Amino acid sequence: MFSKILIANRGEIACRVIDTCRRLGVGTVAVYSDADRGARHVAMADEAVHIGGPAPKDSYLRGDAIIQAALDTGAQAIHPGYGFLSENPAFVDEVAAAGLVFIGPSADAIRAMGLKDAAKALMEKAGVPVVPGYHGDNQDAAFLAGQADRIGYPVLIKAVAGGGGKGMRKVDRPGGFADALASAQGEAQTAFGNPAVLIERYVTAPRHIEVQVFGDGLRAVHLFERDCSLQRRHQKVIEEAPAPGMTPEMRDAMGSAAVRAAEAIGYAGAGTIEFIVDGSHGLRPDGFWFMEMNTRLQVEHPVTEAITGVDLVEWQLRVASGEPLPARQQDLTITGHSFEARLYAEDVPAGFLPATGRLAHLRFADGARNETGVRQGDAISPWYDPMIAKVVTHAPTRAIALKALEQALVDTEVAGTVTNLDFLIALTRHDGFRRGEVDTGLIDRDLPRLLDQAEPPDETRALAALGVAGLHDPDVRGGVSLWAPLRRTVTWDGGEAIVEVLGPGAARVTLDGVAHHVAWQGGRWWVNGAPRRSRIVSHPAGVSVFGGRSLTLVPQDPLDRQTEATGSGLTLSPMPGLVKAVFVTAGQDVAAGDRLAILEAMKMEHTLTAARDGTVAEVLAQAGDQVEAGAPLIRLSDEDAAL
Repeated sequence: MFSKILIANRGEIACRVIDTCRRLGVGTVAVYSDADRGARHVAMADEAVHIGGPAPKDSYLRGDAIIQAALDTGAQAIHPGYGFLSENPAFVDEVAAAGLVFIGPSADAIRAMGLKDAAKALMEKAGVPVVPGYHGDNQDAAFLAGQADRIGYPVLIKAVAGGGGKGMRKVDRPGGFADALASAQGEAQTAFGNPAVLIERYVTAPRHIEVQVFGDGLRAVHLFERDCSLQRRHQKVIEEAPAPGMTPEMRDAMGSAAVRAAEAIGYAGAGTIEFIVDGSHGLRPDGFWFMEMNTRLQVEHPVTEAITGVDLVEWQLRVASGEPLPARQQDLTITGHSFEARLYAEDVPAGFLPATGRLAHLRFADGARNETGVRQGDAISPWYDPMIAKVVTHAPTRAIALKALEQALVDTEVAGTVTNLDFLIALTRHDGFRRGEVDTGLIDRDLPRLLDQAEPPDETRALAALGVAGLHDPDVRGGVSLWAPLRRTVTWDGGEAIVEVLGPGAARVTLDGVAHHVAWQGGRWWVNGAPRRSRIVSHPAGVSVFGGRSLTLVPQDPLDRQTEATGSGLTLSPMPGLVKAVFVTAGQDVAAGDRLAILEAMKMEHTLTAARDGTVAEVLAQAGDQVEAGAPLIRLSDEDAAL
């Protein structure tokens, strides 16, 4: 076993690797950028080395600096985590050339699976079923459109390099193919430096089921499957293991195919074989096809660890240090069921846009496995993935594990940035998901209902208003007979309420002309005679209510209130990012929904469209500009608004 390793990553995965190293007595070296100087993974590691600026290209993608840091600190091996350099074969070669061990597969194995088209050809030779499509080198737009016609719509355009939903577009009809192709190629070029794509048949009622494999270079085993069908924008939201509805025959067929795939390339370490599954008529051994192999540890690996009892990071360290596979296939079994929910800083109603902010308040639920790389007071940076945590539960049955996940999310508290927390809670309560009726289109189909369920009700707003009034501390309330003043108006950014003290521990909160009776009794809040499992918390970013549907209000002094201009025709940047392209010029007429610009943020492209018909009065940004959230980009003429 190694005595010291360097972790070439950041955030929750770096912290996750450090946890196992501590248990095994292995020393750890962290690397960090300017933006991560005070990060949690830096504090947890035994040593830490600064490697550059906040942009990944200036730090976490600098293989030379990372290797030098390993040599300077006496580390014997480098663990890549996932993302960044984890699937870069040139980096693997450089690590070996420096006399260090790469904790992962060989460069040849990564190259074999690095391009989706070549990987599919290799899998066909290994007897692994692949999705019908075009995986060739011809990238001519007209030729690809013809291939899409041959395959039959709907089709899926996918970047041949990378993953995570980047460079991927579903196209329902021929008329939308050209724009979707250009968008996918542009995003692929930005994310991976390679604009090439492949075209595949889009499977109706698709499920995304993947198999965890582990090899030692000679033989491989599988650690069963994970269902990752709950996705938005081709990115996973909630994962579970095992897959609902899985049969022994299907599991054996998928597991055997995954092992053949790993052994075909002499795979060493942890990897994942991803399959697209036709779920329209149940799970059948002839209804799954190879999509791609991720030659690294997956974000969702904790659910596999939960049902198998295996520490995959420990296995990585042991195999990389020269040990054989720690278990045989017959030694591996499934115990219970596990879920993982990805908690992100993102604006769900705005289209799941990544968000930034400082975590003014952060509290995780007891009883769940909370994988995180942040702490209260940390900032969510625009430079990296906006993940706050992975919340993982495990129980004897699927129903119990899902209920445990719901409760863990209800008990999770985050303030200082918008999050997808309430959306995740709404998903755990979705009737179809509870029954195990999952496919990759579930979220898109039911998004309006899920968003509506995630909206805080008036009862939550009443509790928050009480917090803005400063009347939410049970210890203070219990020691006085009256609160003073007896009646006052409280305001916050975007609203106001009238709060009236009725007596010890009781008040009336009037919102939009509707009165709500609020009381503290028996150690809990009651609103309009009904008990609520809520907590009211004051923090530097305002006042928040947690417990079911969260809400944060920013108190405002009425004397300082300002009225914002409306109807200005301004298109504002929804987040910090890089203006990738501008499609309009001053004097140009546009219609509602027309593309105005593309903003690149959090490694993804976001198209900004016109909110109404009009004429462009000013273009306030150009391609290449780095802009902050709220920065004006394009203005339509004022006269148009009055028409």
